[in-house]
Amino acid sequence: MNKEHIDSQISKLEEKYKDSGQDLSSYLDGLLYQRYLTYWDYIHLDTLLSIQVPRTHFPDEEIFIMYHQITELYFKLILHEQKQIVDDKTQDVDFFIEKADRINSYYKVLISSFSVMIKGMQREQFMQYRMALLPASGFQSAQYRMIELYATPMENLVHFSERDNFSSKNSIEDLYEHIYWKKGATDVVTGEKTLTLKQFEYRYTPRLIRIANEVKNSTIYHKYQQLPQKSKDNKTLVEALKALDVNANINWPLMHMGSAYRYLTKDNAQIDATGGTNWKEYLPPSFQKVVFFPELYTKQELNNWGKQWVDHIFNPEKV
Repeated sequence: MNKEHIDSQISKLEEKYKDSGQDLSSYLDGLLYQRYLTYWDYIHLDTLLSIQVPRTHFPDEEIFIMYHQITELYFKLILHEQKQIVDDKTQDVDFFIEKADRINSYYKVLISSFSVMIKGMQREQFMQYRMALLPASGFQSAQYRMIELYATPMENLVHFSERDNFSSKNSIEDLYEHIYWKKGATDVVTGEKTLTLKQFEYRYTPRLIRIANEVKNSTIYHKYQQLPQKSKDNKTLVEALKALDVNANINWPLMHMGSAYRYLTKDNAQIDATGGTNWKEYLPPSFQKVVFFPELYTKQELNNWGKQWVDHIFNPEKV
């Protein structure tokens, strides 16, 4: 490296730090004394490997914990890309496609890896250690709810049986009270909320409503609708968004159906999920009909949403 280049770099560093209250020499002293960075310090490896804390002595519980932690990290990656789409002001269709493709790549990893949950644990162990987890449930994943809120207007997340009664004119708070996933943790007969739902609402309702209000007119669906018509007609973008819809609202829930059928059915009898959620009513995509980008589909496609997978997933012999 020649002296001219070094002088140029020093000049740029002086410019960078001039408003910090310290001169460049102080920062160079800090760099001189600083330890070399290691891989394990950079990713906090020791901390990462120490946060698996089983509640029982069954070995497979650690698999259960780690897989859910990995899932949450992938959810964070998805949110990382979604926020960039929501914040973008350029209407650059290539940028939009790139981010949608990244989200799909994360979903593909999650979907393909779910065999760890379906076949990677002994059923006998799961049926015993699950009782120590009550009333915790994957239902309580706040990041998954955030993914939905960033993707589409909340009126598209109202339970299918009530969706025709609501629109963007309703307040976020009103729409939230009728959001589809609440019915999955509410007793159909009594209308009572499960403790799983009560815990979740107490901790996350203010945050979820705040996010929904922040993106009220700038969800990913809004961003698509605001594009110039030529960009909206871009085949690659449309295919990427439709793939995102299918990954998030059909393929991913069906992986959970496969797991639930393996662990929570025996001799055709249904066993309650750990959080008391009604998983047979809550998980099937054709029951919920959650669609992030409904404008991209025909009326027939919307009516048949998820149905082509139902026969397969409801046949225990094929799970």
